[in-house]
Amino acid sequence: MGSWVVHHWFSILFLVVWLGLNIYLFVSAFLNFEKNEKYYYTREILGVTLAVARASARCLNFNTMLILISVCRNLLSFLRGTCSFCNRTLRKPLDYNLTFHKLVAYMISIFTIIHIIAHLFNFERYSGSQQGPNGSLAFVLSSLSHHDKQGNSWLNPFQSPDVTVMYMTFTSIAGLTGVIITLALILMVTSATEFIRRNYFELFWYTHHLFVIYIICLVLHGIGGIVRGQTEESLVDSHPSECAESFQKWGENNSDCKHPQFEGHPPESWKWIIAPFILYVFEKFLRFCRSQQKVVITKVVMHPSKVLELQMLKHGFSMEVGQYIFVNCPSISFLEWHPFTLTSAPEQDFFSIHVRAAGDWTENFIRAFEQQYPPMPRIKVDGPFGTVSEDVFQYEVAVMVGAGIGVTPFASILKSIWYKFQREDHKLKTQKAGHAALNFDKATDILTGLKQKTFFGRPMWDNEFSTIATAHPKSAVGVFLCGPRTLAKSLRKCCHQFSSVDPRKVQFYFNKENF
Repeated sequence: MGSWVVHHWFSILFLVVWLGLNIYLFVSAFLNFEKNEKYYYTREILGVTLAVARASARCLNFNTMLILISVCRNLLSFLRGTCSFCNRTLRKPLDYNLTFHKLVAYMISIFTIIHIIAHLFNFERYSGSQQGPNGSLAFVLSSLSHHDKQGNSWLNPFQSPDVTVMYMTFTSIAGLTGVIITLALILMVTSATEFIRRNYFELFWYTHHLFVIYIICLVLHGIGGIVRGQTEESLVDSHPSECAESFQKWGENNSDCKHPQFEGHPPESWKWIIAPFILYVFEKFLRFCRSQQKVVITKVVMHPSKVLELQMLKHGFSMEVGQYIFVNCPSISFLEWHPFTLTSAPEQDFFSIHVRAAGDWTENFIRAFEQQYPPMPRIKVDGPFGTVSEDVFQYEVAVMVGAGIGVTPFASILKSIWYKFQREDHKLKTQKAGHAALNFDKATDILTGLKQKTFFGRPMWDNEFSTIATAHPKSAVGVFLCGPRTLAKSLRKCCHQFSSVDPRKVQFYFNKENF
């Protein structure tokens, strides 16, 4: 546990700050609407749920801002590049942007539920106050006219006792946009579950773009100004501390208290969203421009187990080991972009990917290149983007674990190692790792030369880590995985178990590919 905290202290600090900001924003907004004299009369009708609704709204705005930033891949790649001189611990949060994206989505869902429940109570109280005792302050406030010239007299958006909560929900700007926001959020969250992403990626892809409707409706949500507070001028002429108890004499000649005037709470969502939205639009524009550059396919290879290799050229393309690109094939889907790890080395004069059939899109993609007649399908490429595997050369010792198609990030690394050794004029007779990187697609086994390839089975991880710890007692060991969650759990456990409590001795750092 101690070593895990040492390795992830900055990520922990980041999460603590994020949670702390959520708590601060909620509490500060709650106290403002619960104590501010401007909303004294509004609280007479709504009670504490006014503050709850506004506090949750502020947290929703904050997290919506963050959820956009967390998927700006060019920004994250830029930060990774500028932080290349930083300690690996400081770069760690950049590798978990999608994990943070999910955490923020869960937080948005929680505050959305709180916000909806609070406003359901608010609408019920708005409706009920018009049917309450005639002598109550809430009834008097709800009876204030909607028909004055300036529109500043009314406080209750329910114009008459006949207006129902359902009618107000689907006819007001706040109510209708709230319904749309909720439906869009439900569809986005449910379609992002791992089962749907793995088996029905297209459904996830299209549904997730409902975020555009979500953002637009969120900006429009507060325009109606349903939540109203007393104007500054009215606070002078009819301050609640002096006039609330004598509300039955408001406006009379012998009374110093006038009828209070109200104004809608100004919309705030756009203030939170405008900067990250502009950043996100710029990101999309940059990716669009980059994707329009011509891609030349120089070689197509079909490997066993329905794996397609594409070797490509693109003007100005520059990569590092372990990076990935997004690929679009307009003949299959004009909108869908899918990530693939680069399997070529930076030293090669082309870049390549390996595509395994794992869904409708990939199956159609492979089938399109299996056809023997021209023309060859046109593809678009966006990237490359950085991943955790870029840091492989930052460790004194590196352990790379790939399962299935998860070997692709490490093919690039092994090839790069081979080229580095070749430039230094080393013999490769004992460099089986480098040899494997260049021959992983051969029909025969690289060690025995037989058609039946050698399979070594799953390693005994305790023995492997113990051996590495003994051989490198004072080294920083980077453990890199591209594979399933169950394997990640085992490797993460071993990294914690075999890391020394003394930071000067062997330390295992677990790194997992995330797309």
